Amino acid sequence: MGKHSIKAVIPAAGLGTRFLPATKAMPKEMLPVVDKPAIQYVVEEAASAGIDDILVIIGRNKNAISNHFDSVPELEVKLTEKGDMQRLERVMKSSDLADIHYLRQGEPKGLGHAVLRAKTHVGDSSFVVLLGDDLIDDRDPLITTMMAEHERTGAAVVALMEVDPENIHMYGAAAVERTDDDDIVRVTGLVEKPAKEDAPSNLAVIGRYVLPASVFPILERTEPGKGGEIQLTDALQELAADTEGPGVFGVVFRGRRYDTGDRVDYIKAIVQLASDREDLGPDLRPWLKEFAERL
Repeated sequence: MGKHSIKAVIPAAGLGTRFLPATKAMPKEMLPVVDKPAIQYVVEEAASAGIDDILVIIGRNKNAISNHFDSVPELEVKLTEKGDMQRLERVMKSSDLADIHYLRQGEPKGLGHAVLRAKTHVGDSSFVVLLGDDLIDDRDPLITTMMAEHERTGAAVVALMEVDPENIHMYGAAAVERTDDDDIVRVTGLVEKPAKEDAPSNLAVIGRYVLPASVFPILERTEPGKGGEIQLTDALQELAADTEGPGVFGVVFRGRRYDTGDRVDYIKAIVQLASDREDLGPDLRPWLKEFAERL
């Protein structure tokens, strides 16, 4: 796919408290999902969409992320000497994916604050935000559809997914109006983690956004919301309510998504992805069936 001038932002400054003690010294984004760290899947997704300029927003103790995407000459020489070209190719791939930059968030003040930190790097251009908790299967493209919708409308575009109403309290929920396209909706409002009875729909915001630069001045004046953090949802709500602007649209994603945000879903993601792999699935799937029968 051709290169896009649009840049991507990956917030990766969270503390990862759900995975302690594993994340005491290791960033949660570096937890392995089969044989790659979670953040590599996200960078690969951006690169597959033609984005070659990526800014990672990091916090303290996140040097492992930048180390991972650097080349490691001594390892590459060792693998070359051993003739292990398959592993050499996999090692080198992570350092050739894109031009990756890093910026410290400083104080962890929420997703909205992390996005605001990208202002200097992004400038006056639109940009893509990809969260590392949501892994999108590379067989089901999402970002390219969202970028096309943004180019068509000039609006902010969020990824939405239908979830069980019992689980909507775990997400931002969107109030929407239908369009002529079943997979595209106009977002009229957003509610952060509502109770089931207060949710405007069962369409949950998942971790992909295409945002105009006009979101930055809104974030600059957005007061801390839930949890004392600056919420990106609040800024999107303001864009949606602006009747004179292009508003906010949602792309309803019906593909495969792997949630690595908590421990059980993280384990499920590993099992699902490994089961689909040609090199692992044939051995893993029969064992899974036997294991399930013993439960």
